Amino acid sequence: MGNTKHTGPIKLSKKPDPSLWASKVPFGLGKIKPHHIRDTMKVVWENKDNLPYATRILTQGVCDGCALGVSGLQDQTLKGPHVCTTRLNVLRLNTMSAIKENILHADIDELRKMSSTELRQLGRIPYPIIREPGERRFRRISWDDALDKISDKMKALDPKQYAFYTTSRGITNEVYYTLGKVARYLGTNNIDNASRICHSPSKTALSRSIGVGASTCNYKDWIGTDVLVFWGSVAANNQPVSTKYMYAAKRKGTKIIVINPYHEPSMDHYWVPSIPESALFGTKIADDVYQVNIGGDIAFMHGVMKHWFDMEENKPGSAINHDFIKDHVNGFASLKNKVQSFRWEQLEKSSGLEKARMIELAELLAKSKSAVFVWSMGLTQHRFGTDNVSQIANLALLRGFIGREHCGLMPIRGHSGVQGSGEMGADPFVLPGGGMDEKNRKRVEEIWGFDIPKWQGDIVGVSLENAILPEDHERKLKLFYMSGGNFLETMPDPDFVKQCLENVDIRVHQDIILNTSTLVDAKEATIVLPAMTRYEQPGGGTSTSTERMVYYSPEIKGPRIEEARSEWEIYVDLAKRVKPDGQHVIDFKDTFEIRKEIAEAAPNYEGVQHLKDRGDVFQWGGAWLCEDGVCPTPDGKGNLISMELPELRKPEGHFYVTTRRGKQFNSMIYSDKDPFNAADRYDVLMNEKDGQELDIHEGEAVVVYNQHGTFNGRAKFVPLKSGNIEVHWPEGNVLIPKGVYEHLAGIPEYNAAVIIEKAETYFAHKDTKYVEKRIDELEMETS
Repeated sequence: MGNTKHTGPIKLSKKPDPSLWASKVPFGLGKIKPHHIRDTMKVVWENKDNLPYATRILTQGVCDGCALGVSGLQDQTLKGPHVCTTRLNVLRLNTMSAIKENILHADIDELRKMSSTELRQLGRIPYPIIREPGERRFRRISWDDALDKISDKMKALDPKQYAFYTTSRGITNEVYYTLGKVARYLGTNNIDNASRICHSPSKTALSRSIGVGASTCNYKDWIGTDVLVFWGSVAANNQPVSTKYMYAAKRKGTKIIVINPYHEPSMDHYWVPSIPESALFGTKIADDVYQVNIGGDIAFMHGVMKHWFDMEENKPGSAINHDFIKDHVNGFASLKNKVQSFRWEQLEKSSGLEKARMIELAELLAKSKSAVFVWSMGLTQHRFGTDNVSQIANLALLRGFIGREHCGLMPIRGHSGVQGSGEMGADPFVLPGGGMDEKNRKRVEEIWGFDIPKWQGDIVGVSLENAILPEDHERKLKLFYMSGGNFLETMPDPDFVKQCLENVDIRVHQDIILNTSTLVDAKEATIVLPAMTRYEQPGGGTSTSTERMVYYSPEIKGPRIEEARSEWEIYVDLAKRVKPDGQHVIDFKDTFEIRKEIAEAAPNYEGVQHLKDRGDVFQWGGAWLCEDGVCPTPDGKGNLISMELPELRKPEGHFYVTTRRGKQFNSMIYSDKDPFNAADRYDVLMNEKDGQELDIHEGEAVVVYNQHGTFNGRAKFVPLKSGNIEVHWPEGNVLIPKGVYEHLAGIPEYNAAVIIEKAETYFAHKDTKYVEKRIDELEMETS
């Protein structure tokens, strides 16, 4: 895929550059911003009972936060210490002691009064527990009894009637690989992971556009590229360490462009705590912000390309890299015809931007010799998410911004585990080393020593829905085995999700802490199994960063939860109980043996078997995928994908809503206030002009509703694109429709058309026919 090797970290200049300062007031006093020192002191206090262990985790382990790939306090991008509040907040999950028995075995209704944040703070799950129908409390159960109960149920079921799911909770590649293998050994392809609801369109789109579903470049390529574009990504909030790379890029003269409906404060300016100059005076990040409509990105990109083709009419070669396209790209004529078929009026209406703004970005990129495009869930969590990402690939291919220094496509990951999950085969569409096609399946079968089921497994959303199928249906979900995850707070329509969870016969929660999903009833039993963290896993483990760096994270000496077990060992133990006759093909002695097999089953991971010491790392695929324009596609070329404008389905006078993250890590909330805009978790972010037109004042109670649900909050005016509103995730999931998935990648839709009203107006109509009438109007206009 590429011969050039990553050259390691570079040194930052220590000379101040006042032109980049966000404020001349030291430490941003008086401004709404994160308080890094205060937050760090809070983390120290929380971990005061285990400070030596916490310190060893930070200095010896690989970050279990976002996927930037920090090993100890070092990374491969910049020299110097790297730590962020995200990693510090997650730290307590690893150092907590066990939940007190009187709390763990309290009446279930008492536990249900707690939020997931409160449940998380109770401590670690100490031993296996079970709760059956009619029981008011969890009771202790032995490991043998728990696994026998699960295995007995599996033996009685068709493999299509059970499913596995794993989150990205610091989970290692070894765990993902073992689960993928165990699931197929047990005869099911119903296995999915957390990336399904994050970046599955990125993998799908990049695979069809350039032949590989991963970042083509490195964080080092940000530093010195002409243009760095963040598309639907608030990296400063979700991957805070990345702000250090942004600072370094600004010092090298890189222009940073942000494309997002909301002019996010954190992407405007940031106080980077590990850089003295930035910690004192902050850093201006964005050079320009393009505020598109929610879902308007494809139209915006069509506008950029449309102007490129206009430029070519006047001066060939002024916008399109014809030599690159001739040698390395398919589909040029088809894409050109499709782009030119759209009128500027169409593109303006769909994108929400004027023609002049689209031309601005088009000309900036046309004049640039290099660019890196970074995106996240603002692009992927749509029913047209794959097309969103392929449209970005179109831009890169037309300009030749791929396969060389300071260029590339980067789906920035939000968690340390998700890049490796699909590459290890913990996914209904893939196996290690490739897809579920016959050639790869036969290859993996020879390595594994057993047949892999040929039928298509279900994505996690469909598996949940299968719980309410008729009893005699062959895909009726009767046993659901989950490693982490809280679907009540990650999937659309929480009430429906609760109904699905309650309709499963046996639900298994393999985790380190309790959450609200753990407390939901099951038809036969809810079983909770205590898992080890990655730092407790004997023999250590590996994780893969956004930039394809495979890091070794060692086992770290410290206190242990006595009955917690390594997650991969639990899977193997279960598999032996369900199918004891063939257990020799599923057995692993240790993680070293797992890594040895990973290297064989997933050829890109050749070298993972040699990782055994702290700091060991390698990058699969080289520094740049598609190096020199050669893609890992059948003909070695990238593919331009022509696409239509998506129908946004937003009736005139109504709003489009999307969800956003605040002070949180995935669904784990760490503060009720957003440190960048002081928004409350139930604030409805909206444009001030929209508020004036609806006679809504700042801080006034409002109701946001549609046919899916109702959200009660308060109006907060922010620089958000008119006609769009944002609510926090997961609180706003009540507005998101269930069962709407992107047809190529299977990601749930996290956007919807809504009505927003003053609360006093909404509740003044005692006759509910008023609300029903307005919803009917909404449904008719969006159908």
